[in-house]
Amino acid sequence: MRKKLRILVAKPGLDGHDRGAKVVARALRDAGFEVIYTGLHQTPEMIVNAALDEDVDAVSMSVLSGAHMFLFSEVIKLLKEKDAADIAVFGGGIIPDEDIPKLMEVGVAKIFTPGSSLKDITGWVDTHVQSTKQ
Repeated sequence: MRKKLRILVAKPGLDGHDRGAKVVARALRDAGFEVIYTGLHQTPEMIVNAALDEDVDAVSMSVLSGAHMFLFSEVIKLLKEKDAADIAVFGGGIIPDEDIPKLMEVGVAKIFTPGSSLKDITGWVDTHVQSTKQ
């Protein structure tokens, strides 16, 4: 039997619009994953600390503020510094197409743009996120 994956859904930065993050969190929960939602206005440090405290397999971030390059890169950098680079980082939001390859280069596993279906998101997690726990 496969271990139930734990996913942290985070809303970093100053953007106060979290409806999409909550919809994704609910879809992940309904698909059988354990979901921890951080709430609004999280710093990269807060996200990484929550990921470690909650012993998650992946971090999903929703970024609508235009600060996606910094926020994703910083979370990945901090996870590496804490020897937790095995925690997958994925997410979405308002992210220009030309920035997606750059985000993948720094280690983002997947970016979902507006219009992505919840089935695509949950299916990707089920297929691509592996449990980091024994």
